[in-house]
Amino acid sequence: MMLCLDIGNSHMHGGVFIRDKLQFQFRKASKTGSSSDEYGVFLRSVLRENNINPNDINSISLCSVVPEVLYTITACSKKYFNIEPFILQAGVKTGLQIGYKNPQEVGADRIANAIAVTHLFPDTNVIVIDLGTATTFCAISKTKKYMGGVIMPGLKMSMSALEAGASKLGSVEIIEKQQTLGKTTTDSIQSGLYYGSLGAIKEIINNLQQQVYKDKKPLIIGTGGFTSIYPNAGVFDQIIPDLVLKGLYIAKNMN
Repeated sequence: MMLCLDIGNSHMHGGVFIRDKLQFQFRKASKTGSSSDEYGVFLRSVLRENNINPNDINSISLCSVVPEVLYTITACSKKYFNIEPFILQAGVKTGLQIGYKNPQEVGADRIANAIAVTHLFPDTNVIVIDLGTATTFCAISKTKKYMGGVIMPGLKMSMSALEAGASKLGSVEIIEKQQTLGKTTTDSIQSGLYYGSLGAIKEIINNLQQQVYKDKKPLIIGTGGFTSIYPNAGVFDQIIPDLVLKGLYIAKNMN
């Protein structure tokens, strides 16, 4: 059994694979300062709650965009699972050609997503859109070249900016909106967040299609927590919430 962990700025997204199949997933708010014991107790507990013996875990694959958490999770893996974890980082095999000027600048979660789509959709041009703390776009060619990407503030980050910068605008639930015109402040903020992000996504896809793929439409794959509010928006060919976990599983097996 392999435990895969994606530690982001807001959440830790994890899952367990048994013979190439993802058995279950879980999420936990992530924060710097948590100890290896906190992570260890949580992980062993969540495994037991899902009818998996923690002692049956024989490998761990992880990535993180929060460098200070890597040491903690590594210590947790050694202490609570007696496993040296595989860390998706510069220098490991990915099967990708990285087109960034400095390949080490590409977030490990974005690399994991790219690894996953090149295996799930071989010989296919793909744009991966990850709607998390930040909204990221990754352009991947059918020859497995990671050509580059786009990064913009995520929905929650945009809402937090509104709340911090305008005294009369507070937090709202981020949801799918059917009507653009809001009749209350809450409705108006929700509409602005939903349609503002949707409009930006469509414009960036259009520009990438013209400038990078020369008007040949790539496959558009959505992932990340906030894809759940865009199932009917017509922008994604497929939504794969567990894409990063699949990439971590594949990367560990490659190495």
